[in-house]
Amino acid sequence: MSDNVIKSSPLESLHVELGGKMVPFSGWNMPVQYTSNMDEHLAVREAVGIFDISHMGQFILRGDGAEEWLNGLLSNDLKKLAVGEAQYTFMLNEEGGVIDDLIAYRFGDDEIFLVVNASMIDEDFSWLCNQLDEGLELTNESNEWAGMAVQGPDSAARYEKLFPRRTLPKRNGIDVWEDDGVRYMVCNTGYTGEDGFELFVSVEQGISWFKLFVDSGAKPCGLGARDSLRLEVCYPLNGSDLSPKRTPIEAGLGFFCALEKPFIGRDALVRQKREGLKERLVGIKYIGRGAPPRAHYGVYSKSGNQIGYLTSGVFSPSLKEGIGMGYLPVEFANVGTEVDIDVRGRMFPAIVVKKPFYKKREFRHKSTSNF
Repeated sequence: MSDNVIKSSPLESLHVELGGKMVPFSGWNMPVQYTSNMDEHLAVREAVGIFDISHMGQFILRGDGAEEWLNGLLSNDLKKLAVGEAQYTFMLNEEGGVIDDLIAYRFGDDEIFLVVNASMIDEDFSWLCNQLDEGLELTNESNEWAGMAVQGPDSAARYEKLFPRRTLPKRNGIDVWEDDGVRYMVCNTGYTGEDGFELFVSVEQGISWFKLFVDSGAKPCGLGARDSLRLEVCYPLNGSDLSPKRTPIEAGLGFFCALEKPFIGRDALVRQKREGLKERLVGIKYIGRGAPPRAHYGVYSKSGNQIGYLTSGVFSPSLKEGIGMGYLPVEFANVGTEVDIDVRGRMFPAIVVKKPFYKKREFRHKSTSNF
């Protein structure tokens, strides 16, 4: 896809009607917010919000031996999935760097559904096709689906209201069915740290379903809230916290790499584990108040030397403090290490903390009265 071509979500006209502020994101014109990041973020934490995820990519792999072939490419172990189950996994280069992080869903014994990041649709599809075994079929259905993520403690109630004859899939599950010739896919994964699900329907049906959820009480939410929500629970963003120069082990995500099986990049990860890490992705939060941290802000030791930079940063609406993630040398990556964040030439004191920043049960127990 050309850098100059901006795609439109099939829900774009509805976003404009609802007052969404549209911005370019990963080659798509998407809503960054409707009211404010604070309102939308807290709506998801305390009730229910809905996000347009139509920009995400959808591939379907079919054919005899599909699982075995794909298992030799991706880091996690597809053999652990029963039909209707999903797993988070990585597509790696030979050096163990992350090309993309994605979710694989098992539709059947020889049918696997993949959801990939919006900016990586073309690259991922090409990468997979270049290695495709004879007899397997890989289709890119990204232009056929409208997607929406319904997130928050009240999301299950919204599902039951609008799909009274279906049962919401369990965590990391998927339900696929047809009704009056319309195909539905409902996944229970999420990117906010809250309960919720993702609904994929045809592009023609997308606006109608998004409206139904909004009418049922789900607050429309933009990319701004999605970013602050995922960062509070330390979910990584590909292209920022993850990159072809960083491995899942450096990112603290080695759990999703099944080193007992062969896959592209495995040998580099085994070598890295054996030799030890030089840097790790850590959580950093301000000590006291400060200008909101942002990606690319420098991180400095207390002796005044730059030791890294933030890969993500935001003011946390739930915690009311600045938070971020960044790769630091292991000698500075221990919890409790004090550092400084350079915000346009001004230093703000911060500290390395245990991830995640936000824990749902603990936060609600202490802070329910704040909502």
